[in-house]
Amino acid sequence: MALIKVDFFSQSLMRTVTINALIPVDKVIEEEQEFKRKQYKTLYLLHGIFGNYTDWICGTRIQRWAQDHDLAVIMPSGENKFYVDNEKSHEYYSKFIGEELVDVTRRLFPLSKQKEDTFIAGLSMGGYGAITNGLKYYKTFGCIAALSSALLIDSLPNAKDGDDIPYLNKRSYLESVFGDLDQVKGSDKDYEALLLKVNQKEMPKIYMACGKDDRLLQVNRDFRDYLKNHQVDVLYEEGEGKHEWDFWDRYIYRVLEWLPLNDKEEGISSGNVGV
Repeated sequence: MALIKVDFFSQSLMRTVTINALIPVDKVIEEEQEFKRKQYKTLYLLHGIFGNYTDWICGTRIQRWAQDHDLAVIMPSGENKFYVDNEKSHEYYSKFIGEELVDVTRRLFPLSKQKEDTFIAGLSMGGYGAITNGLKYYKTFGCIAALSSALLIDSLPNAKDGDDIPYLNKRSYLESVFGDLDQVKGSDKDYEALLLKVNQKEMPKIYMACGKDDRLLQVNRDFRDYLKNHQVDVLYEEGEGKHEWDFWDRYIYRVLEWLPLNDKEEGISSGNVGV
């Protein structure tokens, strides 16, 4: 599995950005005499708050499992911006994730351009980003997976500023990300509103999971119920754990089991000599 760090200039963000890419172009199978040219199924994988493009590599075994299934994994940075567009700051993170990143990586790497081979997933802030952008760009993504998703837009209008209020709950910070907090509901930052705009026949399949001791458990249950009430194909799971990497490591494996990937085929790699 090739782990590649890429820097490129983003028109959506008007600056140079960095991503990590896992591309299984160097996978060696004992029986194969030469490498086969393939177009890889691709997972765009979003980190949570305070993180960056290194999080999933550092926190989980995604590299090993992606290699087994010939899955390309693209990991961008979302700063603390929830992967939404902000006109005032010219930070179009939604456009970056749903359009530009897909286009650039398909030009860089041998990735499939088919919707059924293109997936988006994330944790916490990235779970919110995966759901909103997976629905907004439903013609691009065939599957959406969201772990411990920060589905908190209903509480945004009530946010306040104050010295005793944590940074992530401050109204000033939230306005710098979402804009007018009273206008978020019904916008393209609202996962419930986005769902209603998707043609039912083109609806991506959705997987959700959350830890039983996670503070975000109830909002995840609420959105699960919303999906089911709208006859959306959703697999929802809960497991032991909090808002932590032990949970996300276990459940990103569950995500890969759920996705329509190639059958598992281990190759020779560091530590695995094929004997």
